[in-house]
Amino acid sequence: MNNNYYAIIMAGGIGSRFWPISRTSYPKQFIDILGTGKTLIQNTYERFLKICPKENIYIVTNESYAGLVKEQLPDITDGQILTEPVMRNTAPCVAYGSFKIESINPDAAIVVAPSDHLILNEDAFVAAIEKSLQTATRHDCLITLGIKPSRPDTGYGYIQYTDETLNEEFHKVKTFTEKPTLDIARTFIQSGDFLWNAGIFVWSAKNIVNAFGIYLPDMHEIFAEARSNYNTENEKAHINQAYQQCTNISIDYGIMEKAGNVYVLPSEFGWSDLGTWASIYQLAEKDYVGNAVIPSEKVIMYDSSNCMVNVPDEKLVVLQGLHDYIVVESNNTLLICPRDQEQNIKQVVADVKQKFGTKYI
Repeated sequence: MNNNYYAIIMAGGIGSRFWPISRTSYPKQFIDILGTGKTLIQNTYERFLKICPKENIYIVTNESYAGLVKEQLPDITDGQILTEPVMRNTAPCVAYGSFKIESINPDAAIVVAPSDHLILNEDAFVAAIEKSLQTATRHDCLITLGIKPSRPDTGYGYIQYTDETLNEEFHKVKTFTEKPTLDIARTFIQSGDFLWNAGIFVWSAKNIVNAFGIYLPDMHEIFAEARSNYNTENEKAHINQAYQQCTNISIDYGIMEKAGNVYVLPSEFGWSDLGTWASIYQLAEKDYVGNAVIPSEKVIMYDSSNCMVNVPDEKLVVLQGLHDYIVVESNNTLLICPRDQEQNIKQVVADVKQKFGTKYI
């Protein structure tokens, strides 16, 4: 195993689209949302153990989740949990992790990935990451992994690539596009040169630090100033101050869409970002009439079909005459919603917060 390989796992999101199961105090990355026996962050961490030494894996998360990280990943040391005092999107998160790793090992190659994605083919994933780390080490490039699309999905961002390649497999990126309309997504699929943006990045520490200097110079200065404080007792205080100065910007918009040395590796490893109940429903085991029930021990269904049901395992639930619905209970909260209207859940969460405060959020 290469000691120059490092991983940054981003675990600071609140997963509001999975409310009421995912809530501010206990978001979806810490939940066994698929009923596999392991939480999403545990699965993500175990995948990266196949790629780099465990001491080279860093978790960037909100400081209020540090206890959850330690509880679910007991092998992680305090020094590997990088806490953010406030949410500032992914660019500061990547900068913090990358500058800290660069201060430890200037020869490091880094993979950055979300903590809450599903990977069905782990061998293919590991092969793609290792190939990307090798390429990032040898070339002046920033790499992203693109997923070969199976349908015109409006829930994903897209990456357009050209015929120009690096090592024959890594294609030069032409454009990034945020979540498109269905008609535009269909056009992307038909053109054959678009991939889903998985939000997984690979680069050398040197190249990403240089990229911050070029495209986000203010942020570069903030985290470069902290070099003498990384891995000391002053780190947390300095980072807390640094985050107050950071703009709220994604790494995609801040660097990847602007840099001229971005390459994408077209990949297939059974990926899903598990961003909605629809994505969970699609992946879950279903009965002969299309009901997905997690867990299923005490749920009885009559004349019901194509429902997504997730309720506490100790509760007896009886459903009759329900078709194409989401039924979710957690945190003393019951949500019943048509599957085709789940995009309204974020607004529901906002309304609940306004009416009842944070008790149910």
